[in-house]
Amino acid sequence: MPGVSKEGLEITLEGNEITSWASEQRSAEGTPLFRERRLVDFRRVFELDPAIDTAKIAAKMTKGATLTLPNSEKVKPRKITVD
Repeated sequence: MPGVSKEGLEITLEGNEITSWASEQRSAEGTPLFRERRLVDFRRVFELDPAIDTAKIAAKMTKGATLTLPNSEKVKPRKITVD
């Protein structure tokens, strides 16, 4: 999402749906002479797999937004020892 700052990004979780909403910020430096695309708001809704542990979802913003969607402990593979 180019042109989106941390303050312009909102991520919500409701039930098994995660929604990301972002608003591009206009530059205070002046009016551009040419723009390839319009300033728009983005909204995406994703349905989460039931295996996702929704209590541990995390978001981070560095050079873009990153969501971490960990599997719940009951779904992770485990080693079974043979007696």
